This record gives sequence, structure tokens and C-alpha cells, in this order.
Amino acid sequence: MTTSARLNGVIAALEQDRHVFATFAAPEVTAAVQLSTTAYDGLVFETEHKPWDTGRLGDCFQYLLNRRRIFEADSLAPAVTPLVRIPPNGQERSQWHAKQVLDLGAFGIVWPHISSVADAYNAVAACRYPRRPDRERYAPAGVRGDSPNAASRYWGVTKTEYYRRADVWPLDPDGEILVALMIESVAGVENLPAILDEVPGIGLVIIGEGDLSQELGVPRQYEHPDVLAHKAAVLKTCISRGVAVGHPHVSVKNLQQVLDDGYRFLMSSPVTTYPVLDLGRQLTATEQTDKGVGT
Repeated sequence: MTTSARLNGVIAALEQDRHVFATFAAPEVTAAVQLSTTAYDGLVFETEHKPWDTGRLGDCFQYLLNRRRIFEADSLAPAVTPLVRIPPNGQERSQWHAKQVLDLGAFGIVWPHISSVADAYNAVAACRYPRRPDRERYAPAGVRGDSPNAASRYWGVTKTEYYRRADVWPLDPDGEILVALMIESVAGVENLPAILDEVPGIGLVIIGEGDLSQELGVPRQYEHPDVLAHKAAVLKTCISRGVAVGHPHVSVKNLQQVLDDGYRFLMSSPVTTYPVLDLGRQLTATEQTDKGVGT
């Protein structure tokens, strides 16, 4: 089994110019087990709007691993890469949330509500270990605390190997940690060119169209002209700089349009279906009529 190949499947897809298919789920063991055998590239555990519980999150990471898939792939890389959206808004400058998640072994952090260069700098810095100013790739200067035991075990590498690979991509071409910024405000859209020009180490930008539409006064109206114009501005800014853009609400109905627009990170809901129940209701629909139900 090789330890030198790429461990972060989401980064592997992005650097090969492939589309990334991902979903999101609450940090629940049942969700991790259900999604561990899917064809998703990545799973974003949602803690911005769900309870923050690092113990449970660590369990989810473990249950997301599928021994059969790892054996058949002959690689230490998890078949579904775990990422985490942390709770704090970008302006809160929180670093300890990212530190704790990375210490568990997460391969990426999704930062909500990034609106300024300072927000973005903090996001990247929080995901990096400190180093001397005279070393290459010094900035953004790392502030992550040192506690690699659980993370190196989860990655399946030695601590020395973990230190070498636990940097942000693409700032470090060999880095395995993805920093994703959510742009979900008018200020964020307006400041995005400066953010990408001045802060290296940003691997992905995700449009937060829900909060953006709230600010624009058209809540959840994703096809409103104002929302579409701001989304187009984000796409133009990122594509011109070679940064992948994520869409958080991909469905069967809009998938082709999302691809045509140029999104590379496609997030869909972890839909639970009940085919037998649905078909059964259809086949027995006349029973309600015959029994006078609803009349």
C-alpha cells in the first residue's frame, strides 16, 4: 500500500481539472456510515448550523472510512474525503475551531461568511503550522497549535510525514489541507478580487447564495437577477484566477446549468428515498378512495 500518493481526494480531483461531487451532512454516525460507500468525492460535515461536538465528529471520521474500499484501492486515501464547515463567521477570527477539526484528521475546512482580506488571511493562517519568516511559503503565517497524534493516525502516516503534508494546497503543491471560503455577502463579492490576489492558499470558493439572497432582500430566490449577477461576478473573479468555485444547491433540475456556468465543486443534498413506500402508495391509492378516506 502506497503512502506517497495524494490522500485528499477532493484536491486530487481539482488539480486534475475534474469536477468534484460532494454532499453535506450533520455530524452523525449514521450519516457517515450511509455515505461511506457512495461515489461522492467529499463529505462536508455541517457544524455551522448543527451542534459542535468534536467527540462525535471524530467518531464520524472513523465511520466514514470503509475498510473494503481502502483495501481495494490499495491507498491510504479515504474513498470519501471528510471536510468540515465550522461554526464561526469569518469576522470572528476563530482559529481554535479549525485547530480542533484538523487535529482530528480533517482534510479541509469550510469557512463561512468570509468578507475581507483579513478574514481570508486568518482562515488560511489557522490551517497552517508556524514557520520561520525566512522559510519559503511563509505567509500567511501559520498559527495552528501542535498536536498531530490523532490526525497522523487517521491519515495513516507517521507524525514526520504528517508534518510534511499538513499544509494548505495549492500554496504548498504537496499540501493535503483544503481551505474553502464561503462568499455570502455583497462585501465578500466586492472584496473577492483582492482576497484572491493578496491571500495565497485558497483552494476553493463556495457561493453562499442563501445568505447572499437574504442580504439582497430576496430570500432563497436563487434565480433572482440580483442573486444571479453576484454569483456571476464570483465565477468571473475565480475562473480568471484559476480558483475552483462551489455551488451548494445542485439538483437534477439545475445540474446542466451549473456545469455550463463553470462550477467545479458540486454539492447536492444527501437525499433519502423510499422507493417501496412511494410505489406502494401509488399502487394502493385507490384504497383511500374506496374506503372514503378524505371525503
